[in-house]
Amino acid sequence: MEEGEQQISGDNAPYLTISELSRAVKTTVETAFEFVRVRAEISRPNKAPSGHLYFTLKDEKSTLAAVCWKTMTANLAVQPEEGLEVIVTGRLTTFAGQSKYQMIVSQMEIAGEGALLKQLEDRRRMLAAEGLFDAERKKKIPKMPAVIGVVTSPTGAVIRDILHRLHDRFGVRVLIWGTLVQGREAAGQVAAAIRGFDAMPEDGSLPRPDLLIVARGGGALEDLWAFNEEAVVRAVAECRIPVISAIGHETDTTLIDHAADLRAPTPTAAAELAVPVKTDLAAHISEIDARLMRATAQKLQNSGQRAAMAARGLIDPDDLIQRRAETLDYALGGLVRGLDRWLSARTVRLSGLAGRLQPPETKLVAAHGRLSQISQRFDQHLANGLSQRQQKLDNLVKLLDANSFERVLDRGFALVTDISGTPIKRAAIAPDHAAVTIRFADGTRAAILGHDDARAKPQKTGPDAPSGQNPSGQDSSGQNPSGQGSSGQNHATDSAQAAKPKPSKKPKAEEQQDTLF
Repeated sequence: MEEGEQQISGDNAPYLTISELSRAVKTTVETAFEFVRVRAEISRPNKAPSGHLYFTLKDEKSTLAAVCWKTMTANLAVQPEEGLEVIVTGRLTTFAGQSKYQMIVSQMEIAGEGALLKQLEDRRRMLAAEGLFDAERKKKIPKMPAVIGVVTSPTGAVIRDILHRLHDRFGVRVLIWGTLVQGREAAGQVAAAIRGFDAMPEDGSLPRPDLLIVARGGGALEDLWAFNEEAVVRAVAECRIPVISAIGHETDTTLIDHAADLRAPTPTAAAELAVPVKTDLAAHISEIDARLMRATAQKLQNSGQRAAMAARGLIDPDDLIQRRAETLDYALGGLVRGLDRWLSARTVRLSGLAGRLQPPETKLVAAHGRLSQISQRFDQHLANGLSQRQQKLDNLVKLLDANSFERVLDRGFALVTDISGTPIKRAAIAPDHAAVTIRFADGTRAAILGHDDARAKPQKTGPDAPSGQNPSGQDSSGQNPSGQGSSGQNHATDSAQAAKPKPSKKPKAEEQQDTLF
C-alpha cells in the first residue's frame, strides 16, 4: 500500500500532507476573499530593495500582514506612512512557508478627512523642525520683475486670470511651465517644474525668471493634496528664485504656503503682488518728476542769488594779480638776501675748519712710524715664539729617543716577533717550532722555536755553566747543542736574555722600557 493511501487504524478517512492542506487552505481563502476592502492603521511600512512594499494593517485588537507589489506601488493614491489610517483594496492569500495569511493590496486611499488632517499636521511639524518654514529663509520679492515664471495647469482658468491681471497692471514677460495640479502625478510634476525654473542659466536662450508663481484654483483637501507633498515643499524651500504661492482660495492653506517667500490668497492676488499697476506707477513717476523739476528750479534760483551776493564781495582780478605780484617780489628779494647771508656764514665756518685740518703727508708719516714700531715688535715676538717652540721640540725629541725601545736593544736585549710582526711577550703563547724574527740592536735574525722542554729548562749562565759551552749556547767547536752545525738558524733558547743572569728585581727605568714591548 502506498504512503498516501495508508489508513488510520479504526478510521477509513485518508489523511492529508502539509502541502496538500496548505494548497486547500490557499484555494479556499483566495476564493472566498478575492476582493476585500479594509479600513485600518498602517504600521511598520518597509520598502524592500526589490521595490515591493511590506506593511502591517491593524486596529484595536488585530493585525494583518499586507504587501503591495512593485508593479502596483505607482498606482497608489497615497504612500504608506506610519500611523496613517487608510482604506485598502485587494485580496487575501496565504503564505504556506510560515502558515500565515496576508493581504495583497492593489489600491490605497485616506480613510476620511480626519486622517488627512492628521497626516498633514504630522508632516508640517516634521518639516518645521527641519527649519524649512523659518522666516530667515524667506527671500525678498523683487518690485519690478522683468520675467515671471508660472507653475500651474496650462488649460485652466487660473492661468488666464494671472495673464490678464499681469497684462492690465504691467507688461512683463511670462514663462509658463504646465503641470498637473491634481492626482498622483501632480506632486512630481510641480516639484520638477520648480526645480527646472531654478536650474535655468542666466545667459540661456530663455531668460531666467526673477519671480515664480505656483498657482491652483480652489478645491477640497484631497484636491489640493499635491501641494502638501514633501517633494513639492522641499522644492519650494530650496528654490533660489523668490516664490509666491497661490493655492486655492483665501481659506485654503497648504504646506507650500509656509515654505514660499510670500503667500497670496488667490492666483489673481498673486499677480497683483508680483507687479505694480502701470498707471499708478506712471502717476507716481510723474509726481516725482514734477517735484524734481520744482526742486531743481528752486535750487538754481537760490544758487544765482548766492552767486550775485558773492560777486559783490569780490575784488578786481587785475588788482588782485598786481598785489600778488608785489608780494612775490618782496619774497624773492628776501630770499636772495637770506641766501647771501647763509653762504657767507658757511664760508666763514669752512675757513675755520680748514685751519684745523692737517696735511695728509703728516698723517702718512706718523702712520708709517707707528707701523714700523708694530712690525719690529711683531718680528721680535715671532722670533721668541719660534725659539721657545724649537726648544720644546728638541726636548721632546730627546725624551722620545731616551724612551725608544731601540735604546733597550742597545743594552743587550732582543725583540722577538712572529711572522706577522706581533711581539711575543710570553713563552707560553708561542707554539712549538714557530718561525719568529729576533731583532737585535744591529739587525734581525730568523729563528725556529724549540720544544717546550727547552723553555721549561733554561740553560744556566755565568760561573755555573758547563765548561764545554759558551754563553750563547754553542760549544767550543762552533756547533750548536742541537747538532745541526752552522745551518744559519737560531733557536728561541739562544736569545740574548739567556746570556745574562736575571736580576732579583728590575730597576724602575727598565720596567718602564719593558712596557715598550
